[in-house]
Amino acid sequence: MEAFETYQTPLSSRYASKEMAHLFSSAKRFSTWRQLWLNLAMAEKELGLPISDEAVEQMKANLDLTPEQFQIAAVEEKKRRHDVMAHVHTFGQVAPAAAGIIHLGATSCYVTDNADLIFLRDALTLVLHKLAVVISRFSAFAAQYGDLPTLGFTHFQPAQLTTVGKRATLWIQELLWDLRNIKRARDDLGFRGVKGTTGTQASFLALFDGDHEKVEKLDALVTKLSGFSYAYPVTSQTYSRKIDIDVLAPLASFGATAHKIATDIRLLAHLKEIEEPFESTQIGSSAMAYKRNPMRSERICSLSRHLMVLHQNALMTASTQWFERTLDDSANRRVTLPEAFLTTDIVLTTLQNVTEGLVVYPKVIASRIAQELPFMATENIIMALVKAGGDRQEAHEKIRVLSHEAAHQVKHLGLPNDLIERVRRDPYFDPIKADLERLLEPRSFVGRAPEQVRAFIREWVEPALADAELKAALEKASGGKAELNV
Repeated sequence: MEAFETYQTPLSSRYASKEMAHLFSSAKRFSTWRQLWLNLAMAEKELGLPISDEAVEQMKANLDLTPEQFQIAAVEEKKRRHDVMAHVHTFGQVAPAAAGIIHLGATSCYVTDNADLIFLRDALTLVLHKLAVVISRFSAFAAQYGDLPTLGFTHFQPAQLTTVGKRATLWIQELLWDLRNIKRARDDLGFRGVKGTTGTQASFLALFDGDHEKVEKLDALVTKLSGFSYAYPVTSQTYSRKIDIDVLAPLASFGATAHKIATDIRLLAHLKEIEEPFESTQIGSSAMAYKRNPMRSERICSLSRHLMVLHQNALMTASTQWFERTLDDSANRRVTLPEAFLTTDIVLTTLQNVTEGLVVYPKVIASRIAQELPFMATENIIMALVKAGGDRQEAHEKIRVLSHEAAHQVKHLGLPNDLIERVRRDPYFDPIKADLERLLEPRSFVGRAPEQVRAFIREWVEPALADAELKAALEKASGGKAELNV
């Protein structure tokens, strides 16, 4: 019952994937601290500090915490009011040969900040892989419906025709930019490394009796052991909080993309042209049994707004760091960083679920085209009349009058658009009546949309997803549908 009697964030308890929720869990955090302490000890030992093989082996054997160790650490933290020292003490109990050298020369941010950078890197990788799957699913949809004409909208008012697939490529293009930006942020990430209390490495210089070269080697060794290609050349006690800005910015930008896509789908659901998946037993409304609300797309919009706002926290935190550090970043970042990734993860899972079950209604789409196409076809009719020997100005006036009459039928009487019937009845248009069907063919109004879809997928999507890492992620996800929590 305890889980029901205390607040739990729905980001982890209700929505997020197990992989992303675990990455920001206490178990992962503290085991990563232990790995960092081990990396430091191994590097210090390699460079000549008196650290025994037994100490290293005991540390290696106890990287994961048992429930009892979590309890010991909690008691220690309550007593010492310091989470890092509580875990130094707890680690020393299970690795007694290392108790005297754990955290040797380090400051708390050696484990807290370096661990955060590891989590950011790994979380960005999870996001990249999921985003690649979403792009792949949307691309299959675009290819399937690349030739299907649909009414375009500008200002949400009827405009020239496009195709269902072409509209989807607009979504995909923004997702490709997000993919590029997120990958760039991940690949740019460096390591804080071993920099000491104010970033001067003074404690390590003392440990190595003033040997600057060994301190530099220590920084490089720990960085390599922790899986990073480089360490930031200078830091304060912390890594610059501007890094958090750089990481959260592409996530917030993706939030804007997802919100736009989901909004388009919600509007199309209102038009009954496209719907998101809807299970046979799903209830759309407690009162109106007939309803099929686009709840997945609404969830995407809801969480995307939260994601976009979180970036502001990173901006404000980075701007208020005094000199070598303050601690007013800590509580904020404990909330902001995990929530940004958990939210991104949920949005991606939901978006994938939507892409894997989108339902298109071609007859509804054709019916809407039929309502608007007669007006859009007027220019084609005028040109055909001129080619048949007619006068352009006279033809324009004839069409103008008939168009207004048809518009009156639609707007004031609620009747179907009968412009073409009026054209057929008017003898003035006899020279081109045999061509009316051809002039009204929807496919002749979509321009190069079908060709654009095929070229876009071939020249932009396929090369982006051909990256070896993303290709492996797609292969892993092939055949697997996105599991969506309620």
